[in-house]
Amino acid sequence: MTLTWEQVVIDSEDVISQGHWWADALGWQIIDEADDGIEIQNPDGSHPTILVLAVPEAKTVKNRLHLDFVPDDQAAEVDRLISMGATRVDIGQGEQCWVVLADPEGNEFCVLSAR
Repeated sequence: MTLTWEQVVIDSEDVISQGHWWADALGWQIIDEADDGIEIQNPDGSHPTILVLAVPEAKTVKNRLHLDFVPDDQAAEVDRLISMGATRVDIGQGEQCWVVLADPEGNEFCVLSAR
């Protein structure tokens, strides 16, 4: 059996706002948009895509799965994402070489140090 990683799904109360936030944050394109979900994809057409899917409830606990991103300049990228509405999050990570942020609905993700 062969599996292909198709998409990452992010639950959201406000898919329009959240889907556009992730598209802007990553510089990705919206490939499908409806009231119940927005799918975004890297402009190069690669997978996985991200599907922001409507759910009725708010996020209440720490994510069990999160996304990690490698920037060219960690400090500049963290500042840019915060200016877009991300927030710094303390999930007990202590002093690390990565920065934990949350998107506008509280979903954690990490900005790693540049390679």
